[in-house]
Parts: sequence; C-alpha cells; structure tokens
Amino acid sequence: MKKFLNTLSDVDRRDFLAYSAKAFLGVGLMPLAARSKAFAGSAPFRNPTAKNIIYLYMAGGMSHLDTFDTKPGSDIQGSTRTIKTNVSGIRISEHFPQVAQQMDKLALIRSLSSNQGAHEEGRYFMHSSYIKRGTIAHPGLGSWLVKYDGHRNPNLPSVVHIGSDNPGGGNGFLEPRYAPLVIGNPESGLQNSRIRKGVTEEQFHDTLMLTNAFDTEFHSRYKQKRVAAYTDMYDDAIRLMKSEDLAAFELEKEQKELRDAYGKNAFGQGCLLARRLVENDVRFVEVTLGGWDTHTNNFERVAENASVLDQALATLLADLNRRGMLEETMVVVATEFGRTPQINDNDGRDHSPTAFSCLLAGGGIRGGQVYGKTDDEGKHVVDGKVEVPDFNATIAYGLGLPLEKTVYSDSGRPFRVADKGRPVVELYG
Repeated sequence: MKKFLNTLSDVDRRDFLAYSAKAFLGVGLMPLAARSKAFAGSAPFRNPTAKNIIYLYMAGGMSHLDTFDTKPGSDIQGSTRTIKTNVSGIRISEHFPQVAQQMDKLALIRSLSSNQGAHEEGRYFMHSSYIKRGTIAHPGLGSWLVKYDGHRNPNLPSVVHIGSDNPGGGNGFLEPRYAPLVIGNPESGLQNSRIRKGVTEEQFHDTLMLTNAFDTEFHSRYKQKRVAAYTDMYDDAIRLMKSEDLAAFELEKEQKELRDAYGKNAFGQGCLLARRLVENDVRFVEVTLGGWDTHTNNFERVAENASVLDQALATLLADLNRRGMLEETMVVVATEFGRTPQINDNDGRDHSPTAFSCLLAGGGIRGGQVYGKTDDEGKHVVDGKVEVPDFNATIAYGLGLPLEKTVYSDSGRPFRVADKGRPVVELYG
C-alpha cells in the first residue's frame, strides 16, 4: 500500500485516502457531499478552446496506407495514388479530392499506435483509453465531458451516437444520465418522441400520474442512484417530448442542396445531423462509418468508403466554417488501428495496430500540419509516437477537461479521463 501511495501525486493521494476512509471505516477525511461539490467545481486543466465534439469513427480499421499516409513509389502501395492538397508539402490519397482542398483546416496525425489488434478491444481502447476488462466499464470522452462541464441544452441529450454505439463510448461506471442516446437512421428523426396518435394530452397526463402513484412506494423503499436514474430518464424524455428543440433532429428542414452536398447516404446525413445537434448545444456527437475491415478487396472497398467520407467530411468542415462554428467545434476522424503494408492473397490488408492515422480540425487545432511519421512501409512509427491515451488526452485538453483529476468508481478504483495519456499540445495553434 505504501508503495502504491508513493506513486500518486499529492492530490491523488489525498483523494484516495479520503475515499478509503469513507469506504472502509465509515468515516471521511472530507464529507461525501463536500467531495461531490469539489468534484463538480474542479478547475479545468486549461482554458478550453473547444466547446463541442463531432467524432467521426471509421469502424473496422481504416487503412492509413490508402488514405492519409500513402507511400508513393513503394511496392507496398498497390494501386492507390497520391495527390497534392491545398497545403504545400502535404499529400494524401487520391480518394480524398475534396478533403485535399480543406487540408488547411486539418491536423493530420500519422503516428498513432495501439496495443490492441482485435476490433472490439481496439474500439474500446480508442474510445475509453483503457484496456477492456470484464470487471469494469470505462466512460467515453462524451460522458466525461458532460460529467465535468455539464449540459448546455437542458432539453436535449448531451451525448448522441449516430449509426452505432461503439464499445467504450458509453457512460461506463458514471451515472446513467451521462449515457449516449443512440440513433440508428439519422433521417428518421427521434423515434417515439411524440404522444401516440389517438391519445390526448389529458390521457397522457393521467397515465403519468398513475405510473408515479404505483412507483412511489418502491422509490421510497429503495433510495438508490440507479432507481433515481430511472425516474430521471422518464423526466428527461417527457421534457424533450414537449420541447421545440426536437426540431434539431428534423433533417428535412435543411435545404436539399446542402443535404445532397453531405451525401445521399446514412453517414453523410449523420454528419449533417451532427452539425444540427451541435448547433443546438449537444456537446458530443459521434457518427460511425463501418466497412473498413478490408481483409479482402482492400483497394476497391477503401475507394468506396473513402468517397463517402471525403464528401461528408469536406462538406462538414466547410459548413461549420461558414457558420462560424469551427472555432468552437472540434472534428475528429478516428479508427481502431491501421492495416498491414503486406497485401494478402485476397488483395486485402490485415490488422496492424502499430501505426495508423487520425485527423483533427477546429476547436483550437492548428490546421495545415502533419504530426509524426511512419517508416517507409508504414508499419512502425519512427517519429512523434502518439499512443491512444495521448490522442484522447489531446482532445480532452482542447475541451479543458482536468486530465490529472482522479475519479473513483463504485468499487473504489481510480480512473482519469485519458488514463495516463499526455496531450500533444503542439497541435494547438
């Protein structure tokens, strides 16, 4: 125990001792209510440059060699060609002609590295900064953001996932009120958010009153956080049903030209919905584009997926910039790992977690730069290595989250926003 305490900072040591006293002895070095108040008002790690996050997740392991870290002239490159961008010296795959014209807004990180080479474990690690365990669920960045910095719109959920609820991106051990709302089809609006046809407002109110009457005894007998969270969920849902903010989910309110510009597909429309939600003070929106697991037909499948990403990402950046929202909205493009330089017998590339690429834009990030470098084959990082927790710490840094602050799960285990990750501050302008 003494050895463990010596590894902690003074603040963490005091927090741990306070928690231990409360948990094991029934007393506290600081009253529990006071600790909660101190946590809620803790100072940020820095003054935030980003207010919101739009997180575009490429599920399956996007090939960096065929997207943002091409190796022109190398035998491992295959059929993918390289093109210039609007920033001198930065070149990317031919599959991103529109993004190439937005490169002055983007920071390209070519030196990501993970220690997780399986999909679920890799996604979990990328979203939470922690290795997947069977004994604990870790929060994702969206839930951390709302926990520390709160809601901006009381009527809308603060964390929304469009297309998929990726492992590690949920609320983890945090309270259910920090869990994301998952939306399948972005063009369907928010399902089940209106009073059912044929039911009057009076009947709906009477049903709620009857339900509350049935639940009163149960709630008074079991005064637990999870029971209270269930009630809070109903209260939030009812408040949303009666709010004009529901219009944020209605894509048909956008001009057809803009909808078409984002792309006539679920991902493109998801990016448009993300912009609408952020515009209405939703703090964290994740949009997933799957299909990047290219063990077979890598070059054909990457070209198809990249076309979807190119159109949606370029339009999103231009749209945010035109509306004056890019300065306070950080756009993230991430994936769980890269692909091998070797092309297999199925014309595909296999998993390769040792090196891959991600993108950042807006929210204080300095555009028009490349950070890090891989070797001639794109297999290993040779300069500026960025571990997954470092990448998440970099995002959290822009949000002003307290990276050094320790929070304890119900089981008494200590956790931080990005584990031991350190932000790459050079990316900020």
